[in-house]
Amino acid sequence: MKSAMLVRAVRTPITESVHRGHMAVVNTAGKLLASAGDPGYRTFARSAAKPLQAVPVIEAGAAERYSFDGGQIALMCASHNGEPEHLQAALELLAKLGLTEAALQCGPHYPYYEPAAERMKRAGEQPTRLHNNCSGKHAGMLALALLLNASTDDYMSPAHPVQQTMLRTVSELSGVPSEDIALGTDGCGVPVFGLPLDRLAYAFASWGAPDRLSTPTAEACRKIIRAVRSHPHFIAGTDRFDTRLIEATGGRLVGKMGAEGVFAVANPERKAALAVKIEDGAQRALYPAVTEALVQLGWLTLDETEALRTFHRPPVRNFRGAIVGELVPDFALR
Repeated sequence: MKSAMLVRAVRTPITESVHRGHMAVVNTAGKLLASAGDPGYRTFARSAAKPLQAVPVIEAGAAERYSFDGGQIALMCASHNGEPEHLQAALELLAKLGLTEAALQCGPHYPYYEPAAERMKRAGEQPTRLHNNCSGKHAGMLALALLLNASTDDYMSPAHPVQQTMLRTVSELSGVPSEDIALGTDGCGVPVFGLPLDRLAYAFASWGAPDRLSTPTAEACRKIIRAVRSHPHFIAGTDRFDTRLIEATGGRLVGKMGAEGVFAVANPERKAALAVKIEDGAQRALYPAVTEALVQLGWLTLDETEALRTFHRPPVRNFRGAIVGELVPDFALR
């Protein structure tokens, strides 16, 4: 099935570029409720998988064993901005494990939050592994390694008990057999999961409304959802869509972005979820497409849509800062 046009980049008065992609809306019964393009499009979940990867960490008892608070649990699901509070939470996570930054195997990069990155560059400061947007996820993996009495030296290996446990959890949540999940290597070095888009939506529906899951897994899902709802700043940060979506909806919707144009949103009340893939990977098209899909599904109120307006139809500006166009979501869910 072909992709659908999702977003037009308009430089007034003509459409200059078009971004195509795929969408799937699935409920906890596994039923496809709505779609655009090919709902079975196979893609890597990238960082959208982070909330799912946190499930076995919490299920193993990490929160109780190491006294993780809600912000620290949310950080394990995050592609964070590298703001001071994110770095502090990552440090505290590691300290509770009896580890230091040296245990993290994710590579350093400057903060996603431009003011923080610019301040570091002006001061001549180099980024550390804590600044990596995945440092919370890696701290969670180290916690699981300790609970499994496994080595913390090679926790990124696909054969390591941590990664095998996470693969089994993604399989359980998505309904895709482990052997049918393609494994690649993510930007931070750990395995990344490739699966059909509708199965990613099903995984998020299951995570958000985990009644079909075993009691320990369901309780872990609920604990993570509560943490992210209560600490939305820790899943992304200032001016980020993931954070603003939770804030605007009062936690009724919880979503997570992934690189190369991936996003998944759980709607626990509706026992359903949306998954989106922008075919060319363009991040600029992702949030307009997601917001418009949520509007069409009736998952956003008028006030919530207005609160997300700058993500829904973001302006295109020239180098002087003047608005010369906009990104326009242009599709109809079927």
